Amino acid sequence: MADTNRLKLRQQLVGNYDNLIKHLTRRLGSSEFAYEALHETFVRLDSVPETTEVRSPADYIFRTAINIAKNRRKALSYRVSATEIEALIDVSDETPDPARIAEARSDFKAFERALLELPERQRHVLRMMSLEGKTAQETADQLQVSVRTVAADYQQALQHCANSLGRPLLARLGGPRPRV
Repeated sequence: MADTNRLKLRQQLVGNYDNLIKHLTRRLGSSEFAYEALHETFVRLDSVPETTEVRSPADYIFRTAINIAKNRRKALSYRVSATEIEALIDVSDETPDPARIAEARSDFKAFERALLELPERQRHVLRMMSLEGKTAQETADQLQVSVRTVAADYQQALQHCANSLGRPLLARLGGPRPRV
């Protein structure tokens, strides 16, 4: 029975090919798309199960071709266009390259050397205010010096580190940023 189904379906497709193409083109809006859908339909006719009873071969073929076309359109909508690919390629990579990593390590070593060159109190002031987020008053109280001395030490420590790294010292209003 399956061979007779396959045979009937193939005979229907071959005998009614031009008419099927015309109807599919009208329905799908593209003769090229209609040819592709009908070609794939022909290939799929071999996989019609033996248990499938086909009452109207013409309708079966037409419906199969329409379903194939719908599936192809859906698959095409999931694909990325050439312009989208170009946009993705142009996205810059934020991960540092080996040269930037080496430069950062070198800067870090230079910063460590600059810290070691600072007098002990300036080093403490810089650590407490920049890393620990303490205020000038808290730092002054802990080191038992005036707030003015803390401010001067902090400014001198920052200037020394900036000079050691060959970078300009950017002045900000309001002192160091509070740590949250």
